[in-house]
Amino acid sequence: MQETDRIRFMLNDEDVVLDDVPATGTLLDWLRLRRRLTGTKEGCAEGDCGACTVLVGRLLGGELVCESVNACIRLLGSMNATHVVTVEHLAGADGALHPVQQALVDHHGSQCGFCTPGFVMSLYGLWLSGDRPGRPAIERALQGNLCRCTGYEPIVAAAEAVAATRPSSVFDPIERTRAAVKEKLAAFSPRQTIRLGGTGNRIVVPASADELAAVLAAEPKATVVAGSTDVGLWVTKQMRELDPVVFINHLQDLQAIERTPAGLSIGAGVTYTQACEALCALVPALRPLIDRIGGAQVRNMGTIGGNIANGSPIGDTPPPLIALGATLTLRSTTGRREMPLEDYFIAYGRQDRRPGEFVESLFVPAPAEADLFAVYKISKRRDEDISALCGALRLRLDAAGAVAEARICFGGMAATPKRATHVEAALAGRPWTEATVQAATAAFDHDYTPLSDWRATAAYRMLAAKNLLLRFFLETTGEAAQLRRFEEVA
Repeated sequence: MQETDRIRFMLNDEDVVLDDVPATGTLLDWLRLRRRLTGTKEGCAEGDCGACTVLVGRLLGGELVCESVNACIRLLGSMNATHVVTVEHLAGADGALHPVQQALVDHHGSQCGFCTPGFVMSLYGLWLSGDRPGRPAIERALQGNLCRCTGYEPIVAAAEAVAATRPSSVFDPIERTRAAVKEKLAAFSPRQTIRLGGTGNRIVVPASADELAAVLAAEPKATVVAGSTDVGLWVTKQMRELDPVVFINHLQDLQAIERTPAGLSIGAGVTYTQACEALCALVPALRPLIDRIGGAQVRNMGTIGGNIANGSPIGDTPPPLIALGATLTLRSTTGRREMPLEDYFIAYGRQDRRPGEFVESLFVPAPAEADLFAVYKISKRRDEDISALCGALRLRLDAAGAVAEARICFGGMAATPKRATHVEAALAGRPWTEATVQAATAAFDHDYTPLSDWRATAAYRMLAAKNLLLRFFLETTGEAAQLRRFEEVA
């Protein structure tokens, strides 16, 4: 296997080649401390406040896609074959402000100014889309940016005003250089496995999924990093030392999305943003959930496979995927292994992943036309918050209106994402009526023994889960039902 010991990427209008990269070094620290690009701020150091927002461009299907990301939890070792754009790059050569920056000035969208560069970069990413976003799209783009001063209205007003100006009509640093950047990133894409560092500080960037399997066969305890939305906090909050770190965010063979009549296959490296349209076309009721997974920066970094692989009991995607009957494919040098997704989660911190295996892909079966489905996320904050509990319910009725099949799964109610098998049994074969639902809620006590923590008490979690079953009944049968089959939950 040929190897190299450099990572290559672009920073604004400059090529960067690095052979000395800390395994747990963040992009934010490198920008601020090594390059003195201090417009990018550190606020929370956990991907929550957006003060550190930069754009990262990458090749996706041969096109340059620029997305907002949190530099505070993005690890520097993952930057190979990318284009990093910071706020310093936006103004013209003569110092003229970019239209996004000027709009924030014109609409008084900055007070103390600390968060402003992050807002600029998030709005710039939205502006580059070429659309004329309405308020809902603007608010989604700003979910990951917090401001303590302005009350957001001036910032939204600036976004609405600048939406009328398109990249083709003004100077823009990305549009002006798009073709050249695409060419450079294609040249930087790893054709060889990249290895950096020595004992205790090793980085591996495999050139393909085959080489990833070979790396993990030799290093089964390596930390595999895709989006780093979880691992980044191990570094910034827990100060963990990781060795080696294997980065996979660039692997195109883990980023395939394929729709067939049978369902949807999603590579483990597909981000929430990439997966959203395909998943929501298959199951529209998933859109409100995906829109509440972190902010746009987190959705642009975090992957479906990572949310599964880390085995968290409060991950947002496993409950609906389990309720939908998803299956998982694991891969190693010895071959592939498939299993129902629910079987992957064994106990807290334990998953059915053998040494050297990695999550390769997920398959979501196409729901039957008559299926009823909903997913609910309960959290202290609507946006950018971890679930206190997340519940997904899928139901199929027979011709007589009785429950032919029920699949119910909750996260945050047990040590793993777990099906409510006793509740399912209590519903099976019975008419889909309020009396049936009320009787079935008692079975939750046999399925779950939730814990109390700072997100919610055990009693609250149990009551909320029972009430969500009742809500599901009311939404699928009421005259003013918000959910009918696969329409979106408001």
